[in-house]
Amino acid sequence: MAEKITMTPNFIQNMIEEDLKNGKYTEGIHTRFPPEPNGYLHIGHAKSICLNFGLAEYNHGLCNLRFDDTNPTKEDTEYVDSIQEDIRWLGFSWGNRKFYASDYFDKLYDFAITLIKKGLAYVDDLSAEEIKAYRGTLTEPGKESPYRNRSVEENLDLFARMKAGEFADGEKVLRAKIDMASPNLVMRDTVIYRIAHAKHHRTGDKWCIYPMYDFAHPIGDALEGISHSLCSLEYEIHRPLYDWVVEHSQSMLPARPRQIEFARLNMTRTVMSKRKLRALVMGGYVKGWDDPRMPTLSGLRRRGCTAAAIRDFVSRIGLSKADSTVDTALLDACIRDDLGEKAARVMAVLHPLKVVLTNWDADKTLTLTVENHPKHPEMGSHTVTFGKELYIEQEDFMEVPAKKFQRMYPGFEVRLNGAYIVKCEGCKKDENGNVTEVYCTVDMDSLSGSEGADRKIKGKTLHWVSAADAVPFEARLYDPLLADDSALEDEAEPTAEDAVDAEETEEAEEADANLSRADYDFLKKLNQHSLTVVRGVIEPYAKECAPGTALQFLRTGYFCKDPDSTAELPVFNRTVGLRDAFAKAAK
Repeated sequence: MAEKITMTPNFIQNMIEEDLKNGKYTEGIHTRFPPEPNGYLHIGHAKSICLNFGLAEYNHGLCNLRFDDTNPTKEDTEYVDSIQEDIRWLGFSWGNRKFYASDYFDKLYDFAITLIKKGLAYVDDLSAEEIKAYRGTLTEPGKESPYRNRSVEENLDLFARMKAGEFADGEKVLRAKIDMASPNLVMRDTVIYRIAHAKHHRTGDKWCIYPMYDFAHPIGDALEGISHSLCSLEYEIHRPLYDWVVEHSQSMLPARPRQIEFARLNMTRTVMSKRKLRALVMGGYVKGWDDPRMPTLSGLRRRGCTAAAIRDFVSRIGLSKADSTVDTALLDACIRDDLGEKAARVMAVLHPLKVVLTNWDADKTLTLTVENHPKHPEMGSHTVTFGKELYIEQEDFMEVPAKKFQRMYPGFEVRLNGAYIVKCEGCKKDENGNVTEVYCTVDMDSLSGSEGADRKIKGKTLHWVSAADAVPFEARLYDPLLADDSALEDEAEPTAEDAVDAEETEEAEEADANLSRADYDFLKKLNQHSLTVVRGVIEPYAKECAPGTALQFLRTGYFCKDPDSTAELPVFNRTVGLRDAFAKAAK
């Protein structure tokens, strides 16, 4: 479980406290996190995870994990496993309260039968296109289906035959009989069951009819004794249907949950649509769901983002009922704050330039001890070798210095981190005029920790790596997926006009690699420089670190060792740079 939950005042907690004050939910607060296992979780889901588990813990209640697996064509055990891993990684536990919507398929069928017997559901032969045409608009009432007034007996017979597999996909559906003139389009006889001859990841071929989300979800909540069903704002127009299903099934249900909506997470320079994330994966634009450029929790974890940073991020953005867009730099700031206290410091050179110390004996080496963290001596230390040949960053040398340049150039002194003051004497170039070597002399009396180390110089302190034991490594430098700072305009979920039967809408749009015209514009916004791969050198200490280890490369940024690492070539992902763009912008 995550560390002790502290709750920032928010409107949902206020509503919970009001409910408790009024004597509701005397058996305690009970929430749930209900993902559909049709993809990997992203940071938007982290907001819901932290909210549901956090509110439950804060109010000494319970939180369930329930997989809403009502769409067999898109769901898989791979996603079930990844979702559980992500929740555990964030620091939360569901105990023995893991459920599936598929656990309730028999009960859901019985609930549907009950609605038919009450005259509140009917089998419809209209196609999906016809249903949409009959539904009407926000300003015009819908038109009743010609099959709406079938007898109870006929509906029971047809529904049983649907279950028996007599009809093809899309040939018939079961609809709730509510009100075709309702101002809320969701209430205009929404579909609650459809035919899908598809193998389910848990029930196999047992079923060929499956409940729609809007039907299964409220019943699942009520069966599990959920007190507060928290969902994102796009489901606000679905709340009357949620309450309708619970109300008309109340005699068979142990609880009556309350649905509360909150604004989903939108972030600059990234994608928060599972459909678009799937398109990126299937189209080969990224290297998988855990690509460090992805906003998936597995991608963020591989990049080096910590669970503590994400929880901090969620806490900082807070809860609201209004949509807004969060600057990605805020997440970077949270990561930086966390890693700043945890990551050991090492020296790595991404673009090496050789430095030769002309007054240092070729066979002489010096073993220097450097602390792993300047503020945390308990993190220990490690050693580095200092010798005649070193590597520095190419950008740390200029033959003809620019104005205010305070790094290495001829006639200028700089300090090598943890070592000596050196003076640049000149350089060597190749036939194209590129600098290949820099020559320096060492002030032998200036070793760090010695009396001469206090000598004041104008030059900066540079990081370096000894050529004698330098370890070649690969650095993967990640930048945001999108090329500009705006969030995608079409990232919002369906509006009131098209949110009806959301599952059907998703099915129509979720062709894995078959991108729509709208998606074409999305792909044009991709940052073509979101990944840069460079080969550099690093001190041996970093080579021995396990995959997943976070390190601060001095003067460069925070990096995480990637699972692609080999004994011959360690690979490090840039998690975040050292510059805090968010803090700078906030001033």
